[in-house]
Amino acid sequence: MNKTIKRISYLFCTAIVVVCSQPVIADSHGLELGVLKCTVVPGSRVNLIIRSTADVVCEFNNAGTVEKYKGETGIGLGLDLSFKTDERMHFAVFAVSSDVSAGSHALAGKYVGGELNAAAGVGLGAKALVGGSNDSFSLQPLALETSTGIGASGGLSFLYIEADK
Repeated sequence: MNKTIKRISYLFCTAIVVVCSQPVIADSHGLELGVLKCTVVPGSRVNLIIRSTADVVCEFNNAGTVEKYKGETGIGLGLDLSFKTDERMHFAVFAVSSDVSAGSHALAGKYVGGELNAAAGVGLGAKALVGGSNDSFSLQPLALETSTGIGASGGLSFLYIEADK
């Protein structure tokens, strides 16, 4: 069993390095706008093994201006054999231009990309997503996604967010 855990950990770490080392999908002249922090709403996770969903609440901090969002995240197609609690995601938000006015909730929209997670007590993961208004935003992992639980998941990930007023 110990060798299996070591192999899974090695594969997981390798996959995270690959995902995190990919270039920002936004234009190479893209600008970092701020940080999007999302928390999964406790008790909202539905895991159907090849698809999973959970409700999220998010805050976008752009140079001191905070916008609140709500929505849904999960794996649209992949493998989700995890049972997690206390899930938190932090994304660095990049855009093609800096033409985002404060309070406009410009990040609202649909994002898709890749995701890898593993948990054995404390969990780690990474997501890289693109989408939003006219597909002009890129959400890159600022730090590893954290959770508490057990299992592993990976596949085509999504995040749908809208203004939460």
